[in-house]
Amino acid sequence: MPLSGKRVVLGVTGGIAAYKSIEVCRRLVDAGAHVIPVLTDAALNMVGETTFRALASEPPKTSLWNDSHTIPHTHLGQTADLIVVCPATARIISDMRTGRSGDLLSATLVATEAPVVICPAMHTEMWDHPAIQENIGVLMDRGVVIVPPEEGRLAGGDIGKGRLAAPETVVQTAIATLGADIPQVLDGRTVVVTAGGTREPIDPVRFIGNRSTGKQGHAIAEAAARAGAKVRLITTSNLPSGSQIERTDVVTAAELHREVLRAASDADAIVMAAAVADFAPSEIAPHKIKKADGVPQIVLTPTVDILADLGKRKANGELHALLVGFAAETSNVADNARGKLSRKGADMIVANNVAGENTGFAHSTNAVTVYAIDGSEVALSLRSKAEIGTELCVMISQRL
Repeated sequence: MPLSGKRVVLGVTGGIAAYKSIEVCRRLVDAGAHVIPVLTDAALNMVGETTFRALASEPPKTSLWNDSHTIPHTHLGQTADLIVVCPATARIISDMRTGRSGDLLSATLVATEAPVVICPAMHTEMWDHPAIQENIGVLMDRGVVIVPPEEGRLAGGDIGKGRLAAPETVVQTAIATLGADIPQVLDGRTVVVTAGGTREPIDPVRFIGNRSTGKQGHAIAEAAARAGAKVRLITTSNLPSGSQIERTDVVTAAELHREVLRAASDADAIVMAAAVADFAPSEIAPHKIKKADGVPQIVLTPTVDILADLGKRKANGELHALLVGFAAETSNVADNARGKLSRKGADMIVANNVAGENTGFAHSTNAVTVYAIDGSEVALSLRSKAEIGTELCVMISQRL
């Protein structure tokens, strides 16, 4: 069992998504962890102590003042191998950023040197608020692992980003975090990573795009940074990234191409995880297209094939980086990936079936097969995108 012998403090706060923490508790125990639930007063309005008493390894803890230990937060913080906060509300995120210790959970988070995983869950407007995003960025800089919220139906009945990640994703991230102290296999290396889907404008309002969220690319960038690399992330996504990563935000395929060439000159590896549009409108309407004007005729032209361009530059000796491409497929995944590997001049292609269950766009999990130019194939079964990122970094290091 991957968490056998590990003490995991499961912090539960007062979001409506607290009911999912019950399943997280069960899955952590099933993975072998010794789980100690810590419930805030607000959490007790959402879930009951009895449920956690039945599922966890110890009775739930709810107060600084009624525990058998005189200083319970210090005991919990010092003995934990990992702390998982699920769900993490805006309040606990703010407390973590400022070091406020107003209850047992926030005091434990201040009193620990164990790795911390937080799973934000809140309404879309709250998640997008600049204060929340700033707090998340600061916590990431401190090494806190963030399990990003997903898009879906929220408590108010509307649809948006802020939904708590699936319990299996939370547990997979916990497992990956306890194994995330990978050797500094990319120490001294420079790695360029692209992420997200490009947007090709039709008019000032509309664009041609795709469903990529950038989660996998960002996960690879974070994993490369943990492995010691100097990371240059070129992204279309609004996902946060740590300050140790040199970040450039772009929108279109042309902008992405320009920035990749700028960043690639001294790179040791280039990971093209971005979903780049194959076509863009040949003309962009200067004003919003109106329905009253009739159906518009939109003429498309091919965008630059960035991976193929990099492959040609490498073949000509202009570029010396290891080239890693991605193939997001819905059918004939293996054949399409092998064909792309040979056509594009890449060293590795990471292929995944984006039509599969819990894989591909928007999910926090993925399953991929890595095809290499030497004919080798490595299949990575369903796991968190953080784990996929770590595995890819190890593979890249072995080929540098």
